[in-house]
Amino acid sequence: VAKAFPNTVFMHATGYKTAPNLGVYDVRTYEGSYMLGVVAGKMSKGNKLGIVASIPIPEVIRNINAFTIGARSVNPNATTRVIWVNAWFDPGKEREAELALIAQGCDVLMQNTDSPAVVQTAQEKGVMAFGWDSDMSKFGGKAHLAASILNWGVIYKKVTAEVQAGTWKTGDLWWGVKNGAVNIDNFGAAVPADVKKLAEERRDGIKAGKLHPFTGPLKDQSGKEFLAAGKSYTDADLKKMNFYVQGVEGSIPK
Repeated sequence: VAKAFPNTVFMHATGYKTAPNLGVYDVRTYEGSYMLGVVAGKMSKGNKLGIVASIPIPEVIRNINAFTIGARSVNPNATTRVIWVNAWFDPGKEREAELALIAQGCDVLMQNTDSPAVVQTAQEKGVMAFGWDSDMSKFGGKAHLAASILNWGVIYKKVTAEVQAGTWKTGDLWWGVKNGAVNIDNFGAAVPADVKKLAEERRDGIKAGKLHPFTGPLKDQSGKEFLAAGKSYTDADLKKMNFYVQGVEGSIPK
């Protein structure tokens, strides 16, 4: 379509192809996952965390890994179990997946799916969960620990202003905490003040460029080091992530 309308600017969310009049953009959801992981690691009583995952692409695998890294940074005994529903939005499957994770002993749940089913089921079953992409506390206030909030608007305002000024150029925007596109907020009453403070300190570290969730030493699921101490994963590495980090149980669907 961009080729057919060369005088119109197009932007493709989570895309990967560009053209002179076509740019791509995304938000660093893994930063939100990492911060939620910090809270999960502190709040879990049994050290078993669960994730209801959508589709096994690098974006989602990256979020699972960041969540686990965050949790294990404050609780080295924490492990993560994953059930894939192969859909972005399927409340029935999301609920079934969560029930299976709860049956395995998971007491804190995250999701990389879009319905409120996980938070609703968490409240029903007396476990804890998080809002994903937005505040979901109205669907299960007692279960809702915090939310990873996305603000796509900061990207839209930048692009719109550049198009209006005639200064827009194609490229790949990937914004996160530093740019105001990702935040952790809407903490539940069950979250102690010290845990909230810790999560916000980690957020502020990311914002200041002093903290990168994927900083070594880090090992993969087999125990092999893939990132040496002091080294941080590049964006190119993050965008092709196709393996689990240490602490995640199970395998990635082929």
